[in-house]
Amino acid sequence: MRRTVRSGFGIRQGAQAMRPFTLKVIYTGGTIGCVGDPLTPLPAAAFEDAFDRFMVPIIAERYPSITLVYEAFDPSLDSTNLEPSDWARIAKSVIGEPGDTTTYASVDGFLILHGTDTMAWSAAALSFLLTGLNAAGQIEAQLSKPVILTGSQAPLFYQAEGSKSLSLRYNTDAIRNVLGSIECIRAGLSQVGLFFNDDLMRGNRTLKTNATEFDAFTSPNYPVVAEMGIELTVKNRLLIAPPIHPDLTLDTPAALCALQDQLAYLSDRLDAVTIVDFVAHPAAYSASQGQSLLASALDGTLKGVGHAHGLYLVNYGEGNFPSGNPDDPQSGAVFKVLKAAHDSGTVIASGTQVISGMVNSTAYAAGAWLADCGCVSTYDMSGPAVQTKLTYLLALGQADRFDWPQATIENLMRTPIAGEMTPMNRLDDARGRFLVAGQSISAFDGSATLINDPDFGPRLIDPHHPETPLWSALPEIDLRPDTLPGRLIIQGDGNLAFYSRANAVLWQSDTRGSRHGAAVLILSGSVKTDDLALYLYDESNQAVLKTFYGAAPSIAALG
Repeated sequence: MRRTVRSGFGIRQGAQAMRPFTLKVIYTGGTIGCVGDPLTPLPAAAFEDAFDRFMVPIIAERYPSITLVYEAFDPSLDSTNLEPSDWARIAKSVIGEPGDTTTYASVDGFLILHGTDTMAWSAAALSFLLTGLNAAGQIEAQLSKPVILTGSQAPLFYQAEGSKSLSLRYNTDAIRNVLGSIECIRAGLSQVGLFFNDDLMRGNRTLKTNATEFDAFTSPNYPVVAEMGIELTVKNRLLIAPPIHPDLTLDTPAALCALQDQLAYLSDRLDAVTIVDFVAHPAAYSASQGQSLLASALDGTLKGVGHAHGLYLVNYGEGNFPSGNPDDPQSGAVFKVLKAAHDSGTVIASGTQVISGMVNSTAYAAGAWLADCGCVSTYDMSGPAVQTKLTYLLALGQADRFDWPQATIENLMRTPIAGEMTPMNRLDDARGRFLVAGQSISAFDGSATLINDPDFGPRLIDPHHPETPLWSALPEIDLRPDTLPGRLIIQGDGNLAFYSRANAVLWQSDTRGSRHGAAVLILSGSVKTDDLALYLYDESNQAVLKTFYGAAPSIAALG
């Protein structure tokens, strides 16, 4: 790995003064740095030299006080052949090794140039690796600076056959992707993002959906965060929420040190985590004979790796998977293989082949049986996010670190860590703070729902017996047709309140006192296991503010 530094460009005569701005460019490889036929990556030194000669004058025209710091992977990484440990290498380029107090502190943002084949995986992985968790699964370190990945569908430079000289290719997406990424970094959008074709997307929400055109990446289940036109348009409400407490930002030495130690631990363990992906497809089966080609293939795959720490089922539709016996799924061959795998400690994540939408395995009988053999739904997470999150949690939860049981990892898979999914069992003042009429949150297994009923207000119900609510915010005697529907809101001070359509308070929890706006309404447990709980939790102070139903668990953050 080779490090070089370029000095600032100075302020041009007559230009408006701008504050000094330091950008770290991390060149890992990819099409953006390739030349020739077939395309071959430029050596690190050659890429840096070409970037200096051709791109720096263009960048300096826009940002005359910028300083570029380079770090180039030499040899470059072939994104097609990336390993999980390579994600940790890139993350270390952002925060440094343990004891390094300058790598992160000395720059204002990070631009990662990366190959497109696995850029979605790296973007998702970095969002997790650059987030520190403690033993309770709570965030203890969070980015305070932008980290943006980009690349291109066509190279940034051109080299004629037989020539050693390079020139800039103006008619490709490479220049615009670099300049747009820098604009987003300059705006201080503190998150791991992926910039492509004028769009900034949340990194762990992306997929490569076009192999040949410039609009290679999309964000199927989350809106674009910012758009580059004549000016940069930022959609503020779509940004990652800032840390709930200033001490949790990586600008704080203690938080940075904790994350560096966590990353050093993970670096040696990510490659050892075995994740198996298995895609549903039509295949022959015999329910009467207990045989299934899918079951045989799945069993052979699992046995072939020795022991799978994690299994990602890529299902049909909302989460349906062939059981091997449609009339009695629990006796099907696939069910038996999955149940045996789960019983042996494999964490099974249930996803979908469909690009967009929400996984809800309980919607159809063809998928509802998956929960009975231990599968957990991945809701609206992308495939790369599921795979990298599962790898990250399984590595972090090992016995010599946090020693997380299987159930804890399963709960964390269903809990947002870095904005990779829509919260299903919580209402969070920092990530979507209210429910309008008809909206709800649900227990992980779907056995209970807190719904803002248009006619009755907030109600906790068992979907199988909705006529008898488990808890209601408003007694029916107080209901008036001129007040509903209303909104259930977590306020910045930690108070949960229900407002009428005229914006009058109809009910409130009287729990003001959360200093940093870190209150979360959580629906944990299950009706089936008789541990259902609805409670308001203060993440900043790690305390239950109020319990509305049941008993809050001892480690509230794990839901």
